[in-house]
Amino acid sequence: MAKKRITRLGTGELEILEMLWRDGPLNLSEAHESLGQPIGYTTVQTRLNRLADKGIVRKSKNRPSLYSAAISRQQVNQHDLELLVKRVNDGAFLPLVAQLVGDRDLSDEEIKQLKAMIADAERKGSGRKKRGSRDE
Repeated sequence: MAKKRITRLGTGELEILEMLWRDGPLNLSEAHESLGQPIGYTTVQTRLNRLADKGIVRKSKNRPSLYSAAISRQQVNQHDLELLVKRVNDGAFLPLVAQLVGDRDLSDEEIKQLKAMIADAERKGSGRKKRGSRDE
C-alpha cells in the first residue's frame, strides 16, 4: 500500500474511521445509523465526503455509494505518535516510553512483548554505528 500523507484528524473524523474499521464498507444511511450518536445525517455525509476528498476514506462510484477506510489504524497511530514525539519531546521517544511504562503495572505478557521489541531493535541496529559513538 502506498504511503498516504495523513493530516491531523479531528475527533469526528476519527469516530468515522473507527466506525469504518469496525463495520466495514457502509452507505451513508448505514453509517449514520452505525455511529449511534445524536449527529445529523448531513453532518455524517459532509464528514465522509471530506475524508474521501482527503484520500482517507474511499467512496465507491455505485449508488448508493459505499464508504470504506482507505488507511489503516496503524497508519493513523504511527502519524499521531510521530507528531506527539515531535511536539512534546522534541523528537526524543525514550521519555515517552519511560512515562508509559512507568505509569502502569505491566503484565508478564506485556513485559515479554517489550523485550521482544528491544531484541528486534538490537538485531536491526547491529550493523549501524551507534549515535554519539567516538568513531563518527
